[in-house]
Amino acid sequence: MSAIDTSFRIAELLVSGLRCSHVLMLLALEARGESDPALVKSMSGLALGLGQGFNCGCLTAGCAVLGLYAGRADVDDEDDPRLAALIDDFSGWFHAMAKERFGGIDCADIMRFDEALQAQRCPALIAAVWDRLETTLADHGFDPAGAEPAEGA
Repeated sequence: MSAIDTSFRIAELLVSGLRCSHVLMLLALEARGESDPALVKSMSGLALGLGQGFNCGCLTAGCAVLGLYAGRADVDDEDDPRLAALIDDFSGWFHAMAKERFGGIDCADIMRFDEALQAQRCPALIAAVWDRLETTLADHGFDPAGAEPAEGA
């Protein structure tokens, strides 16, 4: 999906009432050609900084998206050995970017519980995070469009 298509999809999902965490997981599932309403529903607990203005839902949902690609599925499974590096790379980027642009990584820092500021900042932030997630996955040998590691990984 092109950056313009992604921006339109993000806007469409936000207008429908979904939050950043829902949108990021939906983008990941759509990229993979999958659907998982229960997983998307679970992202509700991450929205609006865990509902309290704490860590931005883009940060926490972004880590959940990385887990979708490299995490374990059950007790007999193991995390992909690249999971820690994926999360480290993404969360390090998010921390530096959010501190520079917004003064912190918390939802309260970014949108300040102001609906106008939220409408101004959050769509572009979601798009930047999605772009970074795709880049991070690719940099670590994952194809964002598939569940399996990319060739040569």
